[in-house]
Amino acid sequence: MDASISAMTAARQSAKTQTLAIPWFVYAALFGSTSIIVGGEWDISWHQSIGRDTFWSPPHLAIYLGGIVAGLASAWVVLRTTFRGTAEQRAAGIRLWGFTGPLGAFFCIWGALAMVTSAPFDDWWHNTYGLDTEILSPPHVVLALGISVIQIGAIITVLALQNRNEQAADAGDELAIKRRLWLRVMCVYAAGMLLKSASVMTWTYMQRGFMHSSVFYQVGCLVLPLFIIPVARASRLKWPATATTAVYFAMSLALLWILPLFPAEPKLGPIRQHVTHLIPLEFPILLIFPAIAIDMLMRRIGEKRDWLLSALLGVAFFTVLFAVHWPFGDFLQSPLSRNWVFATDQFGYYVGTNWYSYRHLYYQWDSSTTALIVGLLIAIPLGVLSSRLALAWGNWMRSVRR
Repeated sequence: MDASISAMTAARQSAKTQTLAIPWFVYAALFGSTSIIVGGEWDISWHQSIGRDTFWSPPHLAIYLGGIVAGLASAWVVLRTTFRGTAEQRAAGIRLWGFTGPLGAFFCIWGALAMVTSAPFDDWWHNTYGLDTEILSPPHVVLALGISVIQIGAIITVLALQNRNEQAADAGDELAIKRRLWLRVMCVYAAGMLLKSASVMTWTYMQRGFMHSSVFYQVGCLVLPLFIIPVARASRLKWPATATTAVYFAMSLALLWILPLFPAEPKLGPIRQHVTHLIPLEFPILLIFPAIAIDMLMRRIGEKRDWLLSALLGVAFFTVLFAVHWPFGDFLQSPLSRNWVFATDQFGYYVGTNWYSYRHLYYQWDSSTTALIVGLLIAIPLGVLSSRLALAWGNWMRSVRR
């Protein structure tokens, strides 16, 4: 009898351990997200330095490698859970269209399908219209949606594990306690990759030349809180928003400083700049400062007054973003930033000497001082609305268990 009881206890403990274990496909999803980010910014640099030569360029391979790895790994775990999964594994997933698996895995599959669908569309677009220097071309939008869905899938997968693990850790499970910090770090890392992707998509209106224009702050307040605040609500770290923006900032700096180490020369015309190496994107936005304000407010207000909190977050995000980047823009436009650290003296081969960016001038977005002030004031309610939606998303993320 004692042996039978011991065997049952061991079986339950083994099942519990398997439920809390970090499956390999989670690392595959995080690898895919990272490969996509590196490949995406590398591809932009490739376009600025070399031009569009072939669909099978190394940056494209890195992008689609990330999507394929995340998609195939997720498809495998869904199929295995559906047809050979244990009762515990099925209970830890959702059932959709006759298949069972983690919710995050379904997101990664959908994202991978969108990315694969965009590939021939992107190839046709370039063959038809040639080089495009705009990030938001139609095929790139489809690709970006697929990328974002994969990255959201990676976050949801890690969050489900984190939330189940936290519950077990609170109950005194030693294994869950040991894994607690690692899962929290994985959560903010996944969120940092998604934030990095969002920052690239907003780059058209958030370059240094727009730091004295209202559109910079309107786009920033409308979009970026959606990718910072949710993890601040869902993560269990003490400074989750700050940690998320630190991941984004570190990845941005790494790409800013590493890409120029590789030689490159233009293959398309007209060639207006002498380029000898890969040209990176601009110095990243200093989002860590509004993130600190977000963390402080969320710790102060708590979780029961979300309308008040969203109003304060929207105002704080705009205020800090404006206070930091208005003078920082002046620095980036000055000769002091024309070095390898800030890279404001590096231009794509197609940039003419009469361009605002080459002359280190601000773009004239607002027609007058009055228009600028009105535009800046509009950014505040946009930030409040974005913060409220972000809190709602974060509340849902915190409840994810599958």
